[in-house]
Order: sequence, then C-alpha cells, then structure tokens
Amino acid sequence: MKQEIARDRKKGDMARRIATMALGAGLLASAGCQTAYKAHEAVTPLKGAPVQTNNTPYTACLEHLAGTLTSKKPNIAIGQISDKTGQKAYSQYTDSTELTQGVSEMVISAFFKTRQVTLTERLDVRVPLAEQKFVETNAITQPTRGLSVVPANFVVLGALTELNYNIVSGGARLFVGGVGGGVRKAVVNVGLDLRLVDVRSFRTLYVTSLQKQIVGYEIESGVYRFFGDHLIEFDAGAVKNEPLQLGVRSVVELATYQILTEGLGLPVSKREGCEPGVSTQSAANPKEKDHENEA
Repeated sequence: MKQEIARDRKKGDMARRIATMALGAGLLASAGCQTAYKAHEAVTPLKGAPVQTNNTPYTACLEHLAGTLTSKKPNIAIGQISDKTGQKAYSQYTDSTELTQGVSEMVISAFFKTRQVTLTERLDVRVPLAEQKFVETNAITQPTRGLSVVPANFVVLGALTELNYNIVSGGARLFVGGVGGGVRKAVVNVGLDLRLVDVRSFRTLYVTSLQKQIVGYEIESGVYRFFGDHLIEFDAGAVKNEPLQLGVRSVVELATYQILTEGLGLPVSKREGCEPGVSTQSAANPKEKDHENEA
C-alpha cells in the first residue's frame, strides 16, 4: 500500500513539473513574439523647447568687452575651480553634489565670450600629451608640426565657497469656508572666490569674491466644498525657482568681467548693470533701453 502511494506521489510530482515546464515555454514564446514591433507601433518622442545659448544677465557685459580693441591679448590658463561647499544631495537611488562640478568649464566659456584673451589649455592636457607621444613613437606617420605650447602669463584659480540655505523663507496661507490659497518664498545663495595669479612670480594680482541670491516662489489655491453628499476638492498652484546652476554661471561671468577690467585693467567704457549689487536689467536688455531712450 505504501509503495502504491509513493508511486502516485512521484507521478503527481512529474505531472506538475511537466506542466510548469510547458507554462514556462509558453511564456518565453509569448515574450519572444512581443519583442517584434511594427513600424506603426513606434512611439514619437516628445520634442520640448529648442536649444538656446546659455546666457545670463551678465553675458551682455562680456560681449561688450568683445568690442574693445586691445593691442595685446594676455595668455590665460584656467585651473581647477572646485566645489568646496561640501553640500551633498541625497536621494533614494543616488548621491550627488548640490552645485555643479563644471565651474572651471564655465570660467573658460566666460573668458572666451570676451574675445580679449588667448586661452591656453592647462585643465585637461591628457589628449594633447597622448597625441605628442604618438608622434614621438612614430605611431603617426603623417607630417605634423613640432610641439609649440602657448605659455601662460596668468592663471585663474578659486572655488565655490558658499551655499547657504533658507536665508529667508516665509509665506501666508488662508482658507475660509473651504476656499483659499497661499504663497511661499525661499531664498538661498551661492558664493564664488576667484584669484588671478602671475605664473612667473606666483604673485596674486587680483581677487574677486562674489555671492548671488537665488529666489523661489510657490503659489497655491484650492476649493473644498460639499455638493450634496459629495466632497469636491480642487487644487491649483505653481512653483517657479531661479535655476541654481544658472546663478553659479552668473557669478562666474561677473567675476570674469571684474578680472579683466579691474584685475588686468582692460580699457572699457563703464557699463550699467555690470557691477555687483546693481540691477542687471539694462545689461541684459541693452536694446530695450535704447528703444526707451529714443522714445
């Protein structure tokens, strides 16, 4: 009797295994069929805003320098300008820094916009040095020019030094009879310190220390009402924040303007909106100001 029961159990186990294998094969077959798509099933990706030039209100100050005639352009190298705020952003999946790690590249872009300096690369010379190595080992057989590096007269060094949260925050919220709204405001700031160094004497010729406040707003409104036996809830609102990294770029561009005009004494006519603490509207929209003067 026990042997018959054991045989029945083995048959049952075998039947379940066969059924499981058949089900798995069916799922694999159906998955294989689903990977074949037809042309009309392709999803058209959403196309958002167009690519634009990454300008700040102080870009106009740098472009104004580009129109200045100078007899000799200094050779400037940009060093590693790091984030020394120590601020980190922690999320469920990744950890990252709050501020951009590309400040050196921002400074290079800012100096290039002025057209008043000759930029000589010192930030990342791995590829040029590798290229020279290929030439020396005859790995490149085509005719090449000899190595002739542009010497730097000055180097720009510095760091992001401040990121302060909740400088000011506040707001108001009022609901009466289930109808109302509210508004909130928050302010943070970022700080940058740059210095201009003479590469021959190691003398620090000029230092600029700037900070910019970043503003954010949130507006909300809502309606909570009973209609008969039903509670109707309606919410609306908007959040508008000044981009934090755009604030960093703004500080970088004004610091670049100061290094050239105050640090190196570039002769340029005084331009409104190109000084710390002054409204940037006229600098950012010079054409609008000209139209106002004509009117």
